[in-house]
Amino acid sequence: MSTAILTGQPVPGSPIEGDLRSLGFDVRTAADAAEAETLLAQVPSRERVAVVDARFVGHVHALRLGLTDPRFPLAAIPGALTAQPAARQALTRALARENSAAGTTLVDSLADRLVEALDTDVHRPELGSLVAEVPADPQARNEARQAVAAVDDEAVRLRSAVKARDGFFTTFCISPYSRYLARWCARRGLTPNQVTTASLLTALIAAGCAATGTRGGFVAAGVLLLFSFVLDCTDGQLARYSLQYSTLGAWLDATFDRAKEYAYYAGLALGAARGGGSDDVWALALGAMVLQTCRHVVDFSFNEANHDATANTSPTAALSDKLDSVGWTVWVRRMIVLPIGERWAMIAVLTALTTPRITFYALLVGCAFAAAYTTAGRVLRSLTRKAVRTDRAARALADLADSGPLTELLPAKVLTRSPNAVVAALIGAVLVTGSAAVWGAGWQTVLGAVGYVVCSAAAVGRPLKGALDWLVPPVFRAAEYGTVLILAARSEVNGALPAAFGLVAAVAYHHYDTVYRIRGNAGAPPAWLVRAVGGHDGRTLVVTVLAAVLTASQFPVALTALAVAVALVVLVESIRFWVSAGAPAVHDEGEPA
Repeated sequence: MSTAILTGQPVPGSPIEGDLRSLGFDVRTAADAAEAETLLAQVPSRERVAVVDARFVGHVHALRLGLTDPRFPLAAIPGALTAQPAARQALTRALARENSAAGTTLVDSLADRLVEALDTDVHRPELGSLVAEVPADPQARNEARQAVAAVDDEAVRLRSAVKARDGFFTTFCISPYSRYLARWCARRGLTPNQVTTASLLTALIAAGCAATGTRGGFVAAGVLLLFSFVLDCTDGQLARYSLQYSTLGAWLDATFDRAKEYAYYAGLALGAARGGGSDDVWALALGAMVLQTCRHVVDFSFNEANHDATANTSPTAALSDKLDSVGWTVWVRRMIVLPIGERWAMIAVLTALTTPRITFYALLVGCAFAAAYTTAGRVLRSLTRKAVRTDRAARALADLADSGPLTELLPAKVLTRSPNAVVAALIGAVLVTGSAAVWGAGWQTVLGAVGYVVCSAAAVGRPLKGALDWLVPPVFRAAEYGTVLILAARSEVNGALPAAFGLVAAVAYHHYDTVYRIRGNAGAPPAWLVRAVGGHDGRTLVVTVLAAVLTASQFPVALTALAVAVALVVLVESIRFWVSAGAPAVHDEGEPA
């Protein structure tokens, strides 16, 4: 239960007390600052508390935004201030200072004065067209009430549930009705986590339908995949509509999208093998997963490298901003990067109308073009800007690199003599993937993997603050995943590519988990976890050794065992962390209210 302390002269007929109760607050009234301080001390320390001016006039949704958002310790709108337990001491200090200065005079705009007296940051939500005022006289009150009546509170709430920036397909084909589905869910007490889980289950059923290999199964799979995406949009809109943000929700939202998409790839590959033509497209499915994951790592690494960089401007960025000022170019540029909405729509339609092989060909071509477009643009930005990157950015890139214990064993001189981190990483990647492509399962490939380990260690031997050092993590991802793919394909034995798919999926989950911990300001996974799963360098070396020493029939079994071991370790630690660690939630904002 939350508590709201209503301060100031009560206004006859004011709905403020009822509005606060509708938002889950137990309302108490204070006649002066001293009584407000007494009431604050009586509120249990584990509860949220709010101080609200009794003269407040505004929309209920304005109060909801200002007083109930769980992501911010302190938040305020005109005439209202709230503090979660973590910020209670700051509110107590501010009220004590106000009390000492004001004595026992009647409370007048106490909430606003407390905001000014606080010694820490206060979140102020964007209200847009919503009204939140503390009128000073009856005429101003009447004008404020007219302003409230002129704006549809519910329409604003629905509009603000939708992300301000999204893809063309999502914006025009999904969000116009999914927001109403989000409201329907909210009115029936459903939570975003429940909707997220429903989206996952729907996608898994779609993957199962695709795995049947029949035309009816493919059609059902395409329809269900689209419905899963509708639910995927709905869960975030429900979170914004009802302000139900949570740590667990952040984890579910961050990881389930990849689980759904990659499970669907596996379903398509199984369906192709079971269909009339018995088409083996596992290599295409694994290639699509590798390409898509590397695309995301490029995005994450670039954003982290420039998250808090200074002097972070460039002619390329200025040109991009200028293009965004032309309406139609915004949508074209958003569509050609093949975001999740466009990508899933394409996959669903092609699944229903064509074959898995054609679906994967289109997906690979589309993702390859999108990857080339976005990476080229970011390389140009990095080369033309004079950004000074921080220690935090370098640490984030080092964590994204996922270097294992082999790097720690190499002499310090080896780690600090690399002339260029990206060059060293590229040389290592070419060594191992080139060896795998030319010699396959042989000791030459093992030697290439040893060279990869040395080059990888040299690449991260210095802080990653160079203009293009954000390319190091995606190069590592491409090298590791690509090596597994090539060796499995070269083995030409049944089960090798599905086993490789499972291994890459387990490792990719670990890398996505690392990304979302960093984005949530929760730090990277613990060092013991990185050591336990070997790091990218250790895993790559192990896979090449297994390919060299085992027979063709034993290799898939070894890959499967390695995939299961990695998956168990990273999943157990990930679930433990996100459920119990109290990391901050990560959610995209909707439009300003």
